[in-house]
Amino acid sequence: MISICINSMEIGDYEEIEKTITEADVYLFSGVTMDFNPIHINSVVADKSIFKGRIVHGMLTAGLISAVLGTRLPGVGTIYLGQDLKFRKPVYFNDTIKARVTVKKKIVEKNIVVFETICTNQNNEVVIEGEATVMPPKIDVK
Repeated sequence: MISICINSMEIGDYEEIEKTITEADVYLFSGVTMDFNPIHINSVVADKSIFKGRIVHGMLTAGLISAVLGTRLPGVGTIYLGQDLKFRKPVYFNDTIKARVTVKKKIVEKNIVVFETICTNQNNEVVIEGEATVMPPKIDVK
């Protein structure tokens, strides 16, 4: 279990995770969120789209950012306050996505940290970029 408090973070500190997103992941996400948009689950429809195939839900990909914040930096006990996202490229089934969060700004008196958030695919192309605002845990646990 990892928890890192604001005083233990420095501007530029980062953590990341990497995951290959499978067809099963997309179907499970569709079921949980009730987002059955055909672009994600119907290859006949998706093949006729501008993407020429099924794509992963943007929010499924963005969920990897949440995973980094909640398990690595700052870690367990983090409270998500906000997230801005820009979806730059589609994510396709079996793409390997790396989500990285980097400390951008600390507001010590309010116990708030702003992170740059970037997701890239296996070709190192940015698929999502944005900024997350969180309240980190009060104490370090490593």
